[in-house]
Amino acid sequence: MKKLKEFLDNIDTELMDDNKILQFEKYYEMLIEKNKVMNLTAITDRDEVILKHFIDSVALLQYCKLSDEKIIDIGTGAGFPGIPLKIICPDIKVTLFDSLNKRILFLQEVINELGLKDIEAVHGRAEEGGRDNNMREAYDIVVSRAVANMAVLSEYCLPFVRKGGYFIPYKSYEIEEELNEGKKAVSILGGKVEKVEKLDIDGNGRSFVFIKKEKNTPKIYPRKAGTAKKQPLC
Repeated sequence: MKKLKEFLDNIDTELMDDNKILQFEKYYEMLIEKNKVMNLTAITDRDEVILKHFIDSVALLQYCKLSDEKIIDIGTGAGFPGIPLKIICPDIKVTLFDSLNKRILFLQEVINELGLKDIEAVHGRAEEGGRDNNMREAYDIVVSRAVANMAVLSEYCLPFVRKGGYFIPYKSYEIEEELNEGKKAVSILGGKVEKVEKLDIDGNGRSFVFIKKEKNTPKIYPRKAGTAKKQPLC
């Protein structure tokens, strides 16, 4: 975990300690072991997991300081970026949201084994969660590394963001064309692109798109399951 510690030390020397290193070690072990029986990640080499999953997940902290925010990670998969962010910023409140129940059960095992508090793993589709009164416009920050274009991902995620909060998708380094095509959807759903931060770590490029929720999402969104992908708002 040396590379992870060095990266975080460059942001803030107080972010990483021995206990957090042990939590990341255990997380890696559980990820690799569970990956033998279910598809969690195509990346299994230790150095690659540290770089492309752990460092990539916490790289957001270079541009966004987190303290006690309420955060939801949509399409969290194996727990990225939600669990690494929770390990480094233990005071944030995190919901890990995914449509595959087997992944949710694995994430609950990780939460228990690492002794994490104020974090839950929830099974469901984004189109349903975004209409749930307990989840709709209930979060300060929504993050997602899910693979979907900006228009589709915005319809999945912006309904969860409270007015004044942020949707911050983790996107590829070259984002301009996709961002331009997704601006209409972002606007319709109540958001506005505030800034884009770009980062390159050992040849791995990443863009963080900061979308501020300026007005409430119209009640008709998100549309029923599958519609956003078939008929994107662009």
